[in-house]
Amino acid sequence: MPTTVLIVDDHAGFRRSARELLESEGFEVVGEAAGGEEAIRVAGRFGPDVVLLDVGLPDIDGFEVARRLVAGQDPPCVVMVSSREGEDFGSLVAECGACGFVAKSELSRESIESFRARRR
Repeated sequence: MPTTVLIVDDHAGFRRSARELLESEGFEVVGEAAGGEEAIRVAGRFGPDVVLLDVGLPDIDGFEVARRLVAGQDPPCVVMVSSREGEDFGSLVAECGACGFVAKSELSRESIESFRARRR
């Protein structure tokens, strides 16, 4: 079974390019969301293995969304993304319960799988 992914980002262009990249690398994108509240609803509906979650969302901070997602039963591996570098966020990524962080420009199958492997 392919790894299922939910893409959460307020920029439609990034969601589209991330979907194309991930699907071409064998992932199954089960949904997309443009904001935090929508992400929580969609994740609850589809139960993705991975949530690719932008740090900056228009309604709820991505770190808070991650906290809520990982607090549930059988939580997804949350991978935080941003156009900024991970060092800009200090310890926030670890503190929110995310599996890790990847810069948008470095998104790849290998980066997502490495976070999932560390989580197991």
